[in-house]
Amino acid sequence: MSLVLATQAPGEPEIFASLQGEGPSTGMPVAFVRLSRCNLACIWCDTAYTWHFDGDERPHRDGETFDRRANQFNLTPKEAAERILELGQKRLVVTGGEPLLQASALADLLAALPDMEIEIETNGSIKPIGHVDIWVDQYNVSPKLEHSGNAAELAINSEALEFYASDPRAFFKFVIAEPDDVAEVLVLQSEHGLKSERIFLMPEGTTSPALQKREKWLSELCLEHGFRMSDRLHIHLYGDERGT
Repeated sequence: MSLVLATQAPGEPEIFASLQGEGPSTGMPVAFVRLSRCNLACIWCDTAYTWHFDGDERPHRDGETFDRRANQFNLTPKEAAERILELGQKRLVVTGGEPLLQASALADLLAALPDMEIEIETNGSIKPIGHVDIWVDQYNVSPKLEHSGNAAELAINSEALEFYASDPRAFFKFVIAEPDDVAEVLVLQSEHGLKSERIFLMPEGTTSPALQKREKWLSELCLEHGFRMSDRLHIHLYGDERGT
């Protein structure tokens, strides 16, 4: 069974070392592996090359589609684990796309990395299988709000959210484009019992000026509601580039 990875250059899977740019682990040195494919289609997604392939008519603000063959790379879990270990990091962030779509192969990858701390970034619409869950140290759960362009019945899975809400390993990271978006966060918090100290509000944006502009008013909303704020450190350091 193979993992389907995104590519950071033609013929090169997106496995790299960097600083974690978002959420509770911001600033930590980590290895990243980015898996391809997603069950959602966020209109502002900054990794559309993982899902918006030629022929996919779901909207994206850039209007660009990508050749599937050029933007996917297959590795066995053992091959991927070897490349990850070569990076010499203690912690692995599995991101996407939506990593939990490849749960069986992902479980094999994590089992091959028993000494690494594992952090999984997920959109929260899928509950992890047990063979994945046993290896995970942290979940970064990012449920998609209305401004993402996804229908609520696709983006919000109550059973999955309640699983994450009851798990002390899970943190919730909401992408915020406008102040009114926070009202949706408050509804989800109330309906699913999300703890304020585990909620991060993160500005939508792929440039430093865009992020800084939103952070000015977002910081006030975090203070008002007792939420934490997440920057996007990698954007400030490297720009909106693959493999960072």
